[in-house]
Amino acid sequence: MTETELAAQLQREGFSHTYVWEDGPNTTYPDHKHPLQTANIVLTGEVTITVDGKSRTYRPSDRCDIAANTAHSAVIGPLGCRYLVGER
Repeated sequence: MTETELAAQLQREGFSHTYVWEDGPNTTYPDHKHPLQTANIVLTGEVTITVDGKSRTYRPSDRCDIAANTAHSAVIGPLGCRYLVGER
């Protein structure tokens, strides 16, 4: 699917706000929370997200959904990461 098709899919699922975010290589985000549920679809690169002590690495076309107010951390891969984010 194209980026436009993925964004349309998220919008059909009720994610009213979608945008593309890009992080540089090896960027880290300590534990934090978002007030809204997020869906994150990796477009390029990779990101490792940790929730409840469990880590998983996401690569192009992988999707990670995170419930509102859920603590999580992230480490961006060595080539950076570009991803589509949906919020609801």
